[in-house]
Amino acid sequence: MRVSKAKAADNRRRILTTAARLFREHGIDSCGVDAITEAAGLTHGAFYSQFASKEAVAVEAIRLALTGSQRALDRAARGKNATNAFASIVEAYLARAHRDSPGEGCVIAALGTDLARQPRSVREAFTKGLRESLDLLAAVVPGRGASSRYDEAIAALARLSGALMLARAVSDEALSRRILKAAARRSYPPTRKIGATSGRRRSAARPALDEEREIR
Repeated sequence: MRVSKAKAADNRRRILTTAARLFREHGIDSCGVDAITEAAGLTHGAFYSQFASKEAVAVEAIRLALTGSQRALDRAARGKNATNAFASIVEAYLARAHRDSPGEGCVIAALGTDLARQPRSVREAFTKGLRESLDLLAAVVPGRGASSRYDEAIAALARLSGALMLARAVSDEALSRRILKAAARRSYPPTRKIGATSGRRRSAARPALDEEREIR
């Protein structure tokens, strides 16, 4: 039975969105065609009518995930001046909600080490999307001149994604929150306090991590 163009397009969308989520949750190498089709509620025939291989799916799923991250950056920065836009991006990126939702979050933090072992086609798709994300971030980070701002964007994204990876990796919830807070508070520009606590200042020797507020 022939599938309509609308149905074929819907199948393609379901495969890509499902693969993008599963890859971020479990890793690219841990998710085969069986896992993707089962989670998407489709057959192998539906899969291979759209994609020649899992690698082809990975290329497009990475593009889709990065496009989603770029939209999230744009939403966080929209309607704000550069200083407040960057602070909003930091807050959103290092929020516990983002930490706890790897399947819907930043592909860089979820798959950074995994992508280094993927075929060239997948890495090229990631590289192109990463450059686009850096262009967006460079528009709101501090710095003078395009080259300086681009370097600052690289450093900022490395800090944010590294902090998120560490916060997800540790088994201690208090330490995980502290990693997020430490990275947020040391991100520039220092013109806005991110996650600052109110009331009496705590001693550095007694951080009372469990009592600290969430970043947002």
